[in-house]
Amino acid sequence: MGFDTIIRNGTVVTAVDTYAADVAIANGKIAAIGKDLPAQNASAVIDAAGKLVIPGGIDVHTHLDMPFGGTTSADDFETGTRAAAFGGTTTLIDFAIQFKGQALRQAFDTWMKKASGKAVCDYAFHCIVTDVSGGQLSEMNDLVAEGITSFKLFMAYPGVFMLDDGSIFKALQTTSKNGGMVCMHAENGSAIDVIVQQALAEGKKAPKYHALTRPTTAEAEATARAIALAEMAGAPIYIVHLSCNDALEKVREARDRGLPVYAETCPQYLYLSIENFDAPGFEGAKYVFTPPLREKWHQEKLWNGLKRDHLQVVSTDHCPFCFKEQKELGKDDFTKIPNGGPGVEHRMSLIFSGGVAGGRFSANRFVELVSTTPAKLFGLYPRKGTIAVGSDADLVIFDPRRKHTISAKTHHMRVDYSMFEGIGVTGMPDIVFSRGRVVVEGEKSLGRPGQGEFLRRGTYAQVNG
Repeated sequence: MGFDTIIRNGTVVTAVDTYAADVAIANGKIAAIGKDLPAQNASAVIDAAGKLVIPGGIDVHTHLDMPFGGTTSADDFETGTRAAAFGGTTTLIDFAIQFKGQALRQAFDTWMKKASGKAVCDYAFHCIVTDVSGGQLSEMNDLVAEGITSFKLFMAYPGVFMLDDGSIFKALQTTSKNGGMVCMHAENGSAIDVIVQQALAEGKKAPKYHALTRPTTAEAEATARAIALAEMAGAPIYIVHLSCNDALEKVREARDRGLPVYAETCPQYLYLSIENFDAPGFEGAKYVFTPPLREKWHQEKLWNGLKRDHLQVVSTDHCPFCFKEQKELGKDDFTKIPNGGPGVEHRMSLIFSGGVAGGRFSANRFVELVSTTPAKLFGLYPRKGTIAVGSDADLVIFDPRRKHTISAKTHHMRVDYSMFEGIGVTGMPDIVFSRGRVVVEGEKSLGRPGQGEFLRRGTYAQVNG
């Protein structure tokens, strides 16, 4: 049989196996895995000697082309997916936002238009639910049937996104029946709002107060409350962007009791800390995102959580705003600084570098955190997230020894600074395939806008039930 491409001499790494093999691609799928596959029929043969062959990364938390506080995140679906591909991520799950009073369908249609014809790699959507006063609960069932199988709810941002406990509980009861998953932004928004107003009244308006007004206890309390509501509803729950040990302890306790509780953290919480706010002038605004940066000692606790499976996923919460003109909207008031940071391009290298090269966990665990578990929790497995015959040929030829220094000068995100400026990493993607097509080769982008496909996902219950 003829193959489009054979990747030879690489070390295949999945969440469970590491072995030497050739991988053959045909019609966008993995067609064969074996020793010495016949190269005479292949259109292209790529030598991956000394390299790892891993499944494409899946980032289940990005905000492309997202309106926030009078501006819009700087990456759209073209620049954002291209930057993701440069970092070895071949699937994004973004968020379609239902604004109060809207039907969920309207949110989904709006975000489909934003992505259509632009995405370089494959994408899907969670639906952010900010209002359940109309027919939104039954609409959740309709969306699940169409492959939008997860929903994000907020316990923070009163008056904008925040839902009360009763509404959250109803949404969890709905997913417990339809097999979907609720993703929770867990912070006690009502208490935080009081602290924020008090800080402003005292004239505390610098970027650092974004962090100082959002205590770790507020995250831990909301995490525990979200877990309790999910337990009452008999539903799984996924805690997004967990930032501190206090909240991690709540997740660990729930998992130790056997509850279907999952959590992600993000590279910024593993590499940055509240000390970043000591940057001169207004530079601290670069680090304003929610939950905020914490004291440095939390970093090792989170790395340990990743190692021990108290945390299951690393995603980025990529939500870039340029320092000039966008972050500067809050130069006289930290509450006006658009929340978010750019990270979609560097997730794979930062986690490989700190995790595998840093001796904290295996390359298999790395693949599990950045690809396989995200695929399983969000209904994409085994189409995505593994290297198996019949799976999509989303593959990365990854050089585990290549060193790189992260900088805004060389990154591909459409933003004028890097949160990780000057940080050195070990381990970089060389060649990235999306459904069998090379989209990145070294420093060359070969992906075309519009070749990324919308992914209809199965439910959490279908893959994990």
